[in-house]
Amino acid sequence: MPAEGSGEPAPHGHVRTGRNLPAALGVGAGLGGLAVLTLFTVKATFLAYVAVFVGVALWELSRALDVRGIQLPLLPVAVGGAGALALAYWRGERALLACVTITVIAILAWRLPGGAKGYLRDVTAGVFALAYLPLMACFVGLMLAAPDGPRRTIVFVILTVCSDVGGYFAGILLGHHPMAPAISPNKTWEGFGGSALACLAGGAITLPTLLHGAAWQGILVGAAALAAATLGDLVESMIKRDLEIKDMGTLLPGHGGVLDRIDSYLAAAPVVWLLLFVFIPAAHHH
Repeated sequence: MPAEGSGEPAPHGHVRTGRNLPAALGVGAGLGGLAVLTLFTVKATFLAYVAVFVGVALWELSRALDVRGIQLPLLPVAVGGAGALALAYWRGERALLACVTITVIAILAWRLPGGAKGYLRDVTAGVFALAYLPLMACFVGLMLAAPDGPRRTIVFVILTVCSDVGGYFAGILLGHHPMAPAISPNKTWEGFGGSALACLAGGAITLPTLLHGAAWQGILVGAAALAAATLGDLVESMIKRDLEIKDMGTLLPGHGGVLDRIDSYLAAAPVVWLLLFVFIPAAHHH
């Protein structure tokens, strides 16, 4: 086991990134195509798509925590989270907030029969999981609910993909200076530069074309998405470091687990929702 924070890449074929590129690109393209299809047909089906991803990520997280003897109260988190996502879309922010709060109460109650030992640890993990996965995803539901929801959601997806893909290719081609070697050995400043370029350009193009926004607004939304997505990635790497695991799961070929892929989307969703809500409020009054 290399010393914590040594930043040594794992000894395998894909030293620079640790991802199987053709498989990763194939999976990415397939998921992206499915997203666009659902968004522009029956937009509520995109919610189901989000719910499946969040559900699998929750399950991965509970298995990862189990390694450390933390019992995540999975059922109340999953049920309450699904309810919050549906309410975010059909009933808006207030219903979503009520559902999340009641779910916290349910988590506290659910763990009572398990005895006092580890109670605080397990309920804390439950409340954390609820906030980290379903609550973040609820902002996708809020974005989608607007009359121009599919276009808002596409902007969010495009910006997060820009961060991911721009960073990935710049990192492979140019990456030499580690950004946070103690947290994520594969993240480089060059990769971050690629993400930044892609996100700012993506925002400057998508906001005027898809949402009739201004290019400067697009650049700001792109910058915010970049910061949130990068942070989301680093946070998830830190959680894995703490639990001493490499990937959260093995479900997506070339990508590791589902949580390994959606971490940046989760962090970007509330940020993009808020900025679009502020910059382009007209759609709410159609």
